[in-house]
Amino acid sequence: MKPFLDENFLLESQTAQELYHQFAKDMPIIDYHCHLPPDQIAEDKNFENLTQVWLYGDHYKWRAMRANGVDEAYITGNKSDWEKFEKWAETVPYTLRNPLYHWTHLELQRYFDIYDILSPATARKIYDECTAKLQTPEYSVRSLLKKMNVVTVATTDDPCDDLAHHQKIKADGFDVKIRPAFRPDKAMNADDLIALNAYIAKLEKVNGAEIKTYREYLAALKRRHDYFAENGCVLSDHGLEQLYAENYTEDEVEAIFLKIGAGDTLTKTEILQFKSAMLHVFAVWDHEKNWVQQYHIGALRDNNTRMLKNLGPDTGLDSIGDFSQGAALSKFMNRLDTGNQLAKTIIYNLNPADNELIATMIGNFNDGTIAGKIQYGSAWWFLDQKEGMIKQINALSNMGLLSRFVGMLTDSRSFLSFPRHEYFRRILCNLLGEDIENGELPNDIAWVGKIVQDICYNNAKSYFNF
Repeated sequence: MKPFLDENFLLESQTAQELYHQFAKDMPIIDYHCHLPPDQIAEDKNFENLTQVWLYGDHYKWRAMRANGVDEAYITGNKSDWEKFEKWAETVPYTLRNPLYHWTHLELQRYFDIYDILSPATARKIYDECTAKLQTPEYSVRSLLKKMNVVTVATTDDPCDDLAHHQKIKADGFDVKIRPAFRPDKAMNADDLIALNAYIAKLEKVNGAEIKTYREYLAALKRRHDYFAENGCVLSDHGLEQLYAENYTEDEVEAIFLKIGAGDTLTKTEILQFKSAMLHVFAVWDHEKNWVQQYHIGALRDNNTRMLKNLGPDTGLDSIGDFSQGAALSKFMNRLDTGNQLAKTIIYNLNPADNELIATMIGNFNDGTIAGKIQYGSAWWFLDQKEGMIKQINALSNMGLLSRFVGMLTDSRSFLSFPRHEYFRRILCNLLGEDIENGELPNDIAWVGKIVQDICYNNAKSYFNF
């Protein structure tokens, strides 16, 4: 019987162990998509206790606690940080076979050198020991990033953000590069006209100019796109149910924008036309600047309206959606490619039923200009676990070039989430090691090891121009 979570965790053969320990383990980390708050990096925050760094904002854990019968007061409510941690410790033993069980104990090991299993019996000792360490300079957020050998992080930022925190981080000379990513979802949310008009008003204030027409709206957003580029941005990101590729004319979109300003109800077609127009324009701008554009597709968000009303969005009320993806994705990318305006693109898929669809679609638009120009992104959100990663790796391997894959990211709000890169690397090395052991790949450790290092770090470094 193997020990739990030892140095050869997930590595089922000697070859897999060799690939991981010799080639993958010590590679630096580029986390090119996450939701880390840049203000906390700017101030080099020390968290007051383990609950604040581990449970605040982590809807993965919140969902597990709710499933375990924990009252909301101990999750997002007004109970003390210790009481919330105590309920999490009670939940952890019931997360067997959920990736949270592995992540929890990987994080305790890698950050705090704690090898105890978290349970009600160990909760107080673990909480006190970790909380004491979190008070020290070695556990400030910048130190936590360096501890995990992180060299670059891309945050997720609204176009109206002044990027002052990124500017301070750069001015401080912090040797982990923290780059903004342009996330304009709110700017095209024609499903909620009240929210969209409030956003337009905010953009007016940021730009210091009135916005009455669609042309003026695009000009204001373009200024923000340019501003992000001036501040080191090389990526955009979009969280969508589907790619939008409705037919439209400029005159139609101008008329729709006037209806938005007047608060008039839009038809379903008008909503799709507006979103399609905006998404295309953003993509053209990305191509002009040689940015990488990222599309996260397939989430069905905010399902529980009762809890949404009380807790707000991004609180663990989302699921995998069963949207039709192929035709719109093809049409969207083809329209850009026809005008030679298709930027480097990453498609992240949330529904495993669409894995092969995405893996084959990217091959239609890889044109030989850049290795891996169109990427099938790493297993995302609910698929960010052992089986989901394996399925994504297998689909890409079978229908594309795994060797050109830009690898893993955290997609996390937590500074303790970087062992997810290790988790991915172990799974990758185990799959390749198994192929070598089975005679499906040659026993050329140097070459396969190079491919491992490329996927872990080198491909991303080259692809994002970092």
